[in-house]
Amino acid sequence: MIRLARRSEPVAAGAATATAADMAAESAAAEAVLKRLQLTVTRKLDGLLQGDYVGLLPGPGSEAGESREYTAGDDVRRMDWPVTARTTVPHVRQTIADRELETWLCVDLSASLDFGTARCEKRDLAIAAAAAIGYLTVRGGNRVGAVVTNGETSRRLAARPGRNNAHGMLRRIFQTPRAPAGGTAANAGYLAEAVDALNRPPRRRGQAVVISDFLTDDIVRSERGDTEPAWERPMRKLAVRHDVLAIEIVDPRELSLPAVGVLTVVDPESGAVHEVSTDAKVRKAYADAAATQRTAIAGALRRAGAAHLRLSTDSDWLLDIVRFVAAQRRGRSRGTTR
Repeated sequence: MIRLARRSEPVAAGAATATAADMAAESAAAEAVLKRLQLTVTRKLDGLLQGDYVGLLPGPGSEAGESREYTAGDDVRRMDWPVTARTTVPHVRQTIADRELETWLCVDLSASLDFGTARCEKRDLAIAAAAAIGYLTVRGGNRVGAVVTNGETSRRLAARPGRNNAHGMLRRIFQTPRAPAGGTAANAGYLAEAVDALNRPPRRRGQAVVISDFLTDDIVRSERGDTEPAWERPMRKLAVRHDVLAIEIVDPRELSLPAVGVLTVVDPESGAVHEVSTDAKVRKAYADAAATQRTAIAGALRRAGAAHLRLSTDSDWLLDIVRFVAAQRRGRSRGTTR
């Protein structure tokens, strides 16, 4: 795993600040890592989207084409009923595969992603996932833009074509400052707001990718009468017009606790400190609660109509992306995915 260079932590009042030379050296190191990341992605993932496609999730296209008579084996969901009614002969509507794609990323870099116990921090993995999506979809005149949030503030990076613009976008994502302690907790609806920003202004059909750990406390009442995460509704709205991919970032320590006696843990969102006794009973209860939480997140993403890819800090994220895209291709060819 490529570990991104970490920015220096804020210094206390009166302490010496970083010199211009130090900042230049840090910027050069970050640039080198991003270039290496680009090379890694293009070498191992290039070629996954060859041919006609509508996005990272390959499909037949979205633009309406001509109608032709129905033949055995045609998808009945593409029946052109107006033409069929006029001619009294069954017709299907052909579609034209999009060759120019606009992809928007929603990248969550809130305090809960400043955590990692394996190969990297979740923040690093989120940036690597953004790089993979950006470099995969940017060729052929395609445009890539992003909405980036650190839980306290968010900013929109305009969609532009070309690998140089994609690289510049990743540099700005990497330079996103970390939210101060408690900043995320004060704005629990930050992820819902960032996802909803992808719906404005209305765009033609394309690709939307949400990269987050989806660990938010913002709960709203759904139309069904029960509760749901606040980000589920804007994602459902987004999926009406676009192919939506949700990339969930996890760390193994979020799923289970180690047997290390009394463990001191810190909530990165609020800064609260707790001491937890990691006996067998507590570890089992924690693992059960974590599994329930992840099942609820997967269910919310499924209801929203988003494809779901989980990346972990202790696994080969490139291999996971390759497997996911291959599975989506097989599912589309068999008509088993949305």
